[in-house]
Amino acid sequence: MRLSTIRLQNERGTAAARQEGDELVLLPYTDVGELLSSGDDWAQRATAEGADRLPLGAASLAPVVPHPNKIVCLGLNYATHIKEMGRPTPAHPTLFAKYDGSLVGAYDDVHMPPVSDDLDWEAELGVVIGRRARHVSKDRALAHVAGYTVVNDVTVRDWQHRTREFLSGKTFEATTPVGPSLVTPDELPPGASGLTISCSVDGHTMQKSNTVDLLFDVATIIAYVSTIITLLPGDLIATGTPGGVGAGRDPKVYLRPGQELVTAIEGIGELRNTVVKDQL
Repeated sequence: MRLSTIRLQNERGTAAARQEGDELVLLPYTDVGELLSSGDDWAQRATAEGADRLPLGAASLAPVVPHPNKIVCLGLNYATHIKEMGRPTPAHPTLFAKYDGSLVGAYDDVHMPPVSDDLDWEAELGVVIGRRARHVSKDRALAHVAGYTVVNDVTVRDWQHRTREFLSGKTFEATTPVGPSLVTPDELPPGASGLTISCSVDGHTMQKSNTVDLLFDVATIIAYVSTIITLLPGDLIATGTPGGVGAGRDPKVYLRPGQELVTAIEGIGELRNTVVKDQL
């Protein structure tokens, strides 16, 4: 099953929707996050409910979960990225956070802030939690996954490197596209492992890797994070990026206004976002 959050016409808010072929079936929930929070039987109701339909191509997609309770991100989770950043291989997951104001939809503009020109791409596998998880063991962790999505953890590099902590460069407003859908685990390999992940800028491939190369896999991440804090339905985990980011090149390469950023994961979908420069 594939689920999206769509923007309703005439500023009537958003709605969750189930994809059926070339159509979206509207569900009686304001977004995918509300659906996931409605109970552990959300998948059965998402399959059975819905009547109104609209063409898939006519939909304006919001972030899959527009307002997750938390957004947990991993840094340094592919060997190729660790090497290009000149960092030692971590013994434990490197965690940081974002806020929901950073999220945009699958085809929305990505906003370059007026205070920086160092905007960088980071293609990532996104994990959406479907059941409350606290102190979950690794062998039970995947049962708490609602599905998988595509994320680009677009980063303002000079602000990221102002301090040892990542947050300031990671959560600028309207920088992080998520979507186009949540794809349930039954459509993908366990833990979404073995999927090709890529990122291109104006048609030039910048990143290409495979999710099998995650240093800490999805089950390990969920078990680790749930030891620290309770994961709730709708929470988003961004699992880290492979090598090929702009900051890892010599000379460094960053995004520029007007460029198209395309982020894709095999079996899940792709994001297409144009970079725009904000003004003070």
